[in-house]
Amino acid sequence: MKIEEGWKMYIDIKKLKEKGFSHSKIAKRLGISRPTVIKYVNMTPDEYDKELSSMGTRTKKPEKHHDDILAWLRQYPDMTAAQVFDWLEEKYTELCFNESTLRSYVRFLREKYDIPKEPVMRQYEALEDPPMGKQMQVDFGEKRVFNAEGKEIILYVMCFVLSHSRYKYCQWQARHFNTADIIRIHEDAFEYYGGCPEEAVYDQDHLILVSENHGDLIFTKEFAAYLQKRRFKVHMCRRADPESKGRIEKVVDFVKDNFASNRTFLNIDRWNENCIKWLQRRGNGKMHSTTRKIPAQVFIEEKKYLMPVTDKIIRKPSAISITYQIRKDNTVPIQGNRYTVPRGTYKGPNTYVGVSKIENTYLIIYELESGKEIARHEIPQTKGNLVVNNDHKRDKSSKIVELIKTTASKFSDTEKATLFLEEIRAQKPRYTRDQIHLIETTFKIADKESLDNALDYCIKNKLFSAVDFRDAVNHYNRNTKNTTNIEQTQIKGITSVSSEKMAIKAQVRDISEYTDIMNNRAGGR
Repeated sequence: MKIEEGWKMYIDIKKLKEKGFSHSKIAKRLGISRPTVIKYVNMTPDEYDKELSSMGTRTKKPEKHHDDILAWLRQYPDMTAAQVFDWLEEKYTELCFNESTLRSYVRFLREKYDIPKEPVMRQYEALEDPPMGKQMQVDFGEKRVFNAEGKEIILYVMCFVLSHSRYKYCQWQARHFNTADIIRIHEDAFEYYGGCPEEAVYDQDHLILVSENHGDLIFTKEFAAYLQKRRFKVHMCRRADPESKGRIEKVVDFVKDNFASNRTFLNIDRWNENCIKWLQRRGNGKMHSTTRKIPAQVFIEEKKYLMPVTDKIIRKPSAISITYQIRKDNTVPIQGNRYTVPRGTYKGPNTYVGVSKIENTYLIIYELESGKEIARHEIPQTKGNLVVNNDHKRDKSSKIVELIKTTASKFSDTEKATLFLEEIRAQKPRYTRDQIHLIETTFKIADKESLDNALDYCIKNKLFSAVDFRDAVNHYNRNTKNTTNIEQTQIKGITSVSSEKMAIKAQVRDISEYTDIMNNRAGGR
């Protein structure tokens, strides 16, 4: 390593560490090993200077094999450090250095003797597309994404593409696939396509294939039983030969990089629903870069050549749609009708539920996370109906409602106060009662005018908190007779107070201070 390059690396390590990068991320960013980062990150400049100086005079452990390594690299420029290490072990049995040390030495020799790594280019031949209905290709992938709480999770995807039309289907799940998952998703894909092709191309996946014995494919028990029922042919790619199924390789990358990247994960049902919509818009709805045709349009013709699939082998409830969004009025719009759910089910604009249909007679609405049924309705024969379950109208939190009603009546503008209290309830559902009780304590220290002014101020500045309301009341109340703070009114046993003490007033901030605080809060979000 040149001295200039060494110092640049040291400075870069220090800068990245100061910015909060982890050792692993620094190593990845600079293209060096993690132990190297750990070694240098705690060195002082003087210590590193001595280390750098010693590098020029220190003998490298693989140096005694210099001639062998150099001869191999010159004869085989594409040779990897791992292969060099293997040949040295084969020739000398025991080595006094590890593979990581040799890797650095091989890099040093390449730079010194100008021996760039020149991989042997494999030659490929363009293949014509299979006939319509002949073949589909199948593969798997995984993608790291972030959920609504900012936590990184891994999602797994199974992708299909019809080789002629390039018409695609994908399905995700939040855990590793098993053979039962693969069979179920095959059935979903055939339902999506409206038929089955003659042949499917796979990697040598252990969930499908046990082994390949000189061309004889030995499938897993479950998948072999599935093939006896569906009767499509299977073609297994050779190991380490992704080019033989290049169409699906591109689809997997396309789905991961264009659909999944930078998308926030809410739940797996919603994710799959959005993926299908994305395929309709982009993957199947836009012109393919190779064929220069739109897959959805070509598929209309290819669908005629697929083998018919009458019944799904694995039966499950027929879902109208994977998820539906709940409206503010606690109704769910489904295929031209509105169906009620229990009051309080709506928790904000991102409230979703799952919906399934039983024999075109009943709708079942359920929680996505738990699968718990929350509503069941009979499906009407006509459209435009509001389908109501009278039990859903019943307010199951009547005590809170009554408390809000009573507290709001103490303000001049009851309607405005109700809106304010309901917003507190929506934002702090677990602490609604505590919030309202704190607001009620302010009635003991303030007149109605101060309460109304504080209410207007909080609504105007979107301060839906009992603490902020109390502080605003204290401000508007400072010039009135009721300036004694709430703690003073709660003291018992005092029969008289000196005039000097009565003249003392609690320190009250000016309203401008609260405005500045709120502006700072907003700016920091």
